[in-house]
Amino acid sequence: MKNGNLVNIINFIRAVEPRPGRTIDLFEPVREQMALAKQYALPTTWLLQYDALVKGPFVEFLKREMPEDHEAGIWFEVVKEMAEAAGIEWRGRWSWDWHTDVGFSVGYTPEEREKLADVFVEKFAEIFGRKPDSMGSWLFDAHLLDYLHRRHGISAACNCKDQYGTDGYTLWGGYWANAYYPSKRNSYLPAQRESEQIPVPVFRMLGSDPLYQYDAGVGGNGQAVVTLEPICSKAGGGSPGWVDWFLKENFTTPHLAMAYAQAGQENSFGWPQMTPGLPYQYRELARLRDAGTIRVETLAESGKWFRERFAVTPASAVVTKTDWKKENHAGIWYLTRFGRINLFRTESRELVIRDWQRFREECEEPFLRSVCTSNACAYDALPVLDGMLWHPAKIAFPGGPGEFGEITEEGEALLVEWRAETGEITRIRLSPEALELRFPDENAALRYTADREAMAAHGTGLRFENGALHFSHNGFEVTLQAETGSIEPDGGEDFLLRAAGNTLRLTAR
Repeated sequence: MKNGNLVNIINFIRAVEPRPGRTIDLFEPVREQMALAKQYALPTTWLLQYDALVKGPFVEFLKREMPEDHEAGIWFEVVKEMAEAAGIEWRGRWSWDWHTDVGFSVGYTPEEREKLADVFVEKFAEIFGRKPDSMGSWLFDAHLLDYLHRRHGISAACNCKDQYGTDGYTLWGGYWANAYYPSKRNSYLPAQRESEQIPVPVFRMLGSDPLYQYDAGVGGNGQAVVTLEPICSKAGGGSPGWVDWFLKENFTTPHLAMAYAQAGQENSFGWPQMTPGLPYQYRELARLRDAGTIRVETLAESGKWFRERFAVTPASAVVTKTDWKKENHAGIWYLTRFGRINLFRTESRELVIRDWQRFREECEEPFLRSVCTSNACAYDALPVLDGMLWHPAKIAFPGGPGEFGEITEEGEALLVEWRAETGEITRIRLSPEALELRFPDENAALRYTADREAMAAHGTGLRFENGALHFSHNGFEVTLQAETGSIEPDGGEDFLLRAAGNTLRLTAR
């Protein structure tokens, strides 16, 4: 087994579900999840919201029932009891309110965040006799995470997958999967230097569908969800066929430093919604564990493993060569502390780049020093290409239909063969420094297509100058240039990224 095949089962616990129309037994899921964990001997992380620490049967149950290889930690969403314990006026509609300016740390001043952290950790330590090692939240800020680490010793964390607008908050363009060390200025983006990172690995939750989650569409309540969550019944963790596909693709293809998935479910969805999918997942995770394919462990243990092996965020990949929908799609997410890139085979079996983002540790998150006063907020990166928000933006490869061939690892680089139906092979080298392509024909060119109006609508400007593409976003500029080859306009709004001889080497800095 490759040591980096990690699964965390993370169940987080709320003590209240105030949303209209929901009558849910919040204890039943916890009881049934514990029974499954014991049945299959699977270590589990239980993250408690503050209200679950101070009321309900949860603490007594966990202290009585948790095996030694389980852990309890904190789920950092702000609730009425927590705010009042910190001497902060509660502004929520109910005792738990998911609106960003009330339920998440960004809705409070940095000083208030520290007070909230102190009362949470102190209450946890009073109950469990030790401080927590792990924390999670759909969304948290860098000031809070850094304080929890420096003051209270938090050593591992988890946050939400990439999503656009779901539940009022957006995380878009970051380290797609697995884990990273965040910048001291931005909890969502990896730092490039060890001196500028918070030394707490952040694991991306939920197990996103690597082919279909990215552009699952934006509706009235945000992007659709296609993840390992067992409540995703038609496509996702509630469908045995999808679960089999996801676990096979995620853990049996080249992935460089690590492959990761988070299983489990928050109790506020209720046990009936989890029942069709969760028992099947536990059975399959136990089978893969017994076969030596994966290691199931707590979040704290994965955090320790990560810190012992990586001084800075390593390169990792998510390689998907088959399509559960049987629509010819395949893809590669290549992730480093400098950025991410997504190679994607379209339904017509042609190769495109559909996403390319740049990370910079100096990109300060929007509420590091200020307070979010809206019920929604957004964190993002520096885009070079965004095939979802700038649709139909793409960088298209020449050569027509084909498929991925051999994919191998070379240090932090991923070497990819693209085999055209004609038999010709394009060799792609993804590395932290550059995207390098060797074409079968001389002077071949990629075609960059983007709609400047769509770009501008999402805050990105583009200009062509001195043979390079310059992207401006959030006060920063990223330059896409050809170190080998050239970039040239092709009339209209398209650009050709042309090889010199057989080689094209592109950098985004």
